Amino acid sequence: MEIPDIKDNIEKILDDNKALNIKSINLKNKSYIADYMIIASGTSSRHLQALSEILVTELKKIGLNNCRIEGKDSNDWKLVDTQDVIVHIFHPEKREFYDLEKMWSEEIPKEKAMI
Repeated sequence: MEIPDIKDNIEKILDDNKALNIKSINLKNKSYIADYMIIASGTSSRHLQALSEILVTELKKIGLNNCRIEGKDSNDWKLVDTQDVIVHIFHPEKREFYDLEKMWSEEIPKEKAMI
């Protein structure tokens, strides 16, 4: 499966499960950690947990078996690492505080891209 297809599947899974304000950021020429970052919000700590678990389960069904969840003990944030796409799921207040969209939306010259 191509990376843009993985990104599209993730966005659909999040949307189908009522994630809020789903944003995708292309990380090419910005970082070598992944090709895309997806940021979404959940409505409660249970919703964040459910979104992250559903996402991993659904991605396994399409053949992505190496996904893992970070922040399992956090009530405000989960990260799902699919290797090529990183997914942050935040409680809305934490999302606003960290403002990853602003941080990663700026163009960075390739020679200064972060690892």
